[in-house]
Amino acid sequence: MAGIYIHIPFCKQACNYCNFHFSTSLKLKDELIAALVKEIQLTPTFSANSTSSTTLNNPEEEREIIDTIYFGGGTPSILDITDLQLLFIALHTRFDFKDSIEITLEANPDDITPAKLSLWKEAGINRLSVGIQSFIEEELVWMNRAHTATESLQCINEIKQAGFTNFSVDLIYGSPLLSNEDWKRNTDLVIEKNIPHISCYALTVEPKTVLDKMISQHKKAPIDTEKQAVQFLLLMDRMQEAGYEHYEISNFAKPGSRSKHNSSYWQGQKYYGFGPSAHSFDGSRRRWNISNNALYIQSLKNNTIPFEEEVLTPTQQLNEYIMTSLRTSKGLSLLIVENRFGQKTSSALLSASEKWRVGGKLLFIEESIVLTKEGKLFADGIAADLFF
Repeated sequence: MAGIYIHIPFCKQACNYCNFHFSTSLKLKDELIAALVKEIQLTPTFSANSTSSTTLNNPEEEREIIDTIYFGGGTPSILDITDLQLLFIALHTRFDFKDSIEITLEANPDDITPAKLSLWKEAGINRLSVGIQSFIEEELVWMNRAHTATESLQCINEIKQAGFTNFSVDLIYGSPLLSNEDWKRNTDLVIEKNIPHISCYALTVEPKTVLDKMISQHKKAPIDTEKQAVQFLLLMDRMQEAGYEHYEISNFAKPGSRSKHNSSYWQGQKYYGFGPSAHSFDGSRRRWNISNNALYIQSLKNNTIPFEEEVLTPTQQLNEYIMTSLRTSKGLSLLIVENRFGQKTSSALLSASEKWRVGGKLLFIEESIVLTKEGKLFADGIAADLFF
């Protein structure tokens, strides 16, 4: 089984920190939805093993069973229900949905209304990922978010009243305005509201973003990485006390509420990516679409999917497994490394990780290498050090 990611590249306004592909103009929305439908029609299933740069659908291809669908962006909640229905029709034409399929829609609080929630549920959406980022008004203004703190709280009540039991909220920590006390207040609200899943990210200054420019011009304060580390430690302690599973570096869930779709990425499973800038992965080959709405639309009008691709070498596949598995609570399985890449590689990895174990950053548990609480502060650096 595979997953599907659909990139919706539209937002009401640009957040200062965001470097994802999006546009604040909706004038190409209808054409882009039509292009998405065409891409879904043209993309061969993984079982077809196509390697051509322009792909045409074979109607006789085996229909693949899809386990998860994720509408990301951008802001998918900006779409009309008719847009979503067109995409669902196209997906049903090409794929079979697993009975227990997880279908997630990213949504911003200012787009959420009881009427929309009802329509989303009727269309088949059974999980929401809500970009709250903060419950503090000053923080939202600093980030240039389109919603208010009141809307942050209100949308959670409306989601519950609409009958959604599977949903997540995003929060950002480590901004110059966010005190430790305010960060505790944000996490406490998640717990008080009984939110089943939370994704938390340290504020990152990405190149060429508004935030990057404003910091370089001394219009905004720089990021304090030591404060970020303190707030991450506070987060881990608070969520553990409240009974949440820290199942991936940035993700916490109540038992039974983990994100199936995102988990598939960390487990190296196959997934299709539709839309401008979207990535696909078939286990050894990665492809990515052009990050340009107009060119994406024009290519699909000509029955061509505008993408580039690369075939991962065994070493690249190993390094990807190291990077993704270390981020999870299960950790890096030496048995999986041995089965996929050989016993010598597994032994070399165990030897290379010894210094991190001695330093208290890693644990060896049942043939797996797992980050300690302190080690989670250095996850990316440890993974990079273990790369082949």
